[in-house]
Amino acid sequence: MGSLVVSKSRTCIKHLCTSWVVNPLYLRPALACLPQQNIMHAVRFIINPHTQYYSTKGDGQAHGRGAKEKGFTPRTRPAFPNSVFTAGTARRTAEYMKKRAGVDTEELSNNAPSWGRGSVKVSLPDHPLTTSEWGKFKESSSKPDRFEMRMMEGLLAANADINIAKSLLAYEVQDKGTLSYELLLRYLTLCVMGLSQTERWREALEVLEGMKKALLPSPRNYSDAIAGAALHGDAETSWMLYDELLELGLVPNQDTWQCLFQSGITQRGQEDKLFSVLSYMRDNQIYPEEPLIQTIKAWFESLPDQKWSGTFSYVVPSGECKNCSASLESIQLTEEEYAELKDTVMKKVIEGSDVFKKTTPEELKSFKSFVKQRPPFDVVIDGLNVANTTPKASHSETLLAVVSELHQQGLNILVLGRKHMLHPSRNWDRQNMNKIKQKAHCFFTENISEDDPFLLYAALHSGVHCNFLSRDLMRDHKACLPDSATRRLFFKWQRGHQLVISHYVPGKRVRFQRISAYDTIIQTSGSSWHIPYDENRGDRATYEVPQKWLCLTQGH
Repeated sequence: MGSLVVSKSRTCIKHLCTSWVVNPLYLRPALACLPQQNIMHAVRFIINPHTQYYSTKGDGQAHGRGAKEKGFTPRTRPAFPNSVFTAGTARRTAEYMKKRAGVDTEELSNNAPSWGRGSVKVSLPDHPLTTSEWGKFKESSSKPDRFEMRMMEGLLAANADINIAKSLLAYEVQDKGTLSYELLLRYLTLCVMGLSQTERWREALEVLEGMKKALLPSPRNYSDAIAGAALHGDAETSWMLYDELLELGLVPNQDTWQCLFQSGITQRGQEDKLFSVLSYMRDNQIYPEEPLIQTIKAWFESLPDQKWSGTFSYVVPSGECKNCSASLESIQLTEEEYAELKDTVMKKVIEGSDVFKKTTPEELKSFKSFVKQRPPFDVVIDGLNVANTTPKASHSETLLAVVSELHQQGLNILVLGRKHMLHPSRNWDRQNMNKIKQKAHCFFTENISEDDPFLLYAALHSGVHCNFLSRDLMRDHKACLPDSATRRLFFKWQRGHQLVISHYVPGKRVRFQRISAYDTIIQTSGSSWHIPYDENRGDRATYEVPQKWLCLTQGH
């Protein structure tokens, strides 16, 4: 966005807020055509030092938002400590690799963000500064580029005093003679946050209405308005806003749900709507974070005459809850789900418009014929990927060890490789490759071809019993699928069928990580609920699943 020249005219902050939205990430294309005088007329008023402003700090915070429950001590034993899909595995692996590379982990920790996920660490003032003080602050900054934006984003993330942000705007105007559009929009975000937490919370609804005329409000915009309504006891308005948020196709944030469940503790009659929230989280494979799961537990236990009791638990490898011994839903897809996934993957990944960037029509046709002429496979191996598991053995030695381990189990094996693996070299011993061919079916693609589409085709064509072995997490292929429902099916199938080597030392047995027997998803049997949750969201990569559960059972 360009910058704005400061106008000397004055207007009220309410007019500004009801005319413009606060998050530039959600700007509609038409916004660029809108006149800027609405904002220009308000700038002088915003930075007028004689104008009094409310503070976003103080007693106006919504109760229960982000607060920790005293004495919260969930069980910590994980069900699958070695699974590639276990929450925290990627982080621990990265730390281990950095240690091996000689990187100082304490230094890495010191360089971690201090606020906001994905944000840059920044030191913030605790009171409004004069323009000269802001100037000195910027001069002392190690990163003066976009200093004002980083400061405003820090103030926004910290929900800081609005007057600090106002003094920052005054500094930018005096320093540059202009006020950037994106900086002003972030300032307005802070204004709306403050409105929702005070007795003036209904003005936040007017702000939201004004936003819709020019922009698509963000989930955070709705969250602030919903929080204001819930905090002040207007459950009807909070649910109206929540339904509107969903109708716009926006995904609610954790704070929104926390406010709604907290409201349900003090105001009855919201049970069906709150159960629908849990259904939404299940359908979209969303996991509550720790503050929210505590509020959900408190809400269940507050329901009169229903005798719900919540216990923090874990699930044993066979799929039973350690607390109540109930069996959780299987990780295996139903026949209908499997048929739907197979059909979509075949069309979008195997036969998609860009598949021949990774292979040729002739090669794909040859492979399909190869697969159809053989019995269904029990396991499909990404040969090149698996061969690179350890530097302590040659590639062919590692691959032979893996194939031999699976062959001993009487499995029908397919090894996918590339033609260069057939040319004898230090890494590709001819004798080892001949032994592999004796124990498994082998198909070698051109060296420029990509293995994954072939692997997915063979595994899905062979049937629901077929597993595949690879360290590749298939994120690119999951991203090619057309909708979130199919991507969730793919992830469920992947977690129930992907083998990963957990331990291999040349000369010893190959060990594989356990495949999950159960689905990590919110589920209920009527008289019980099992809700997986994030103990520490920052520890979990997007392809990992939580290991902590809230078990809710109903007494008699």
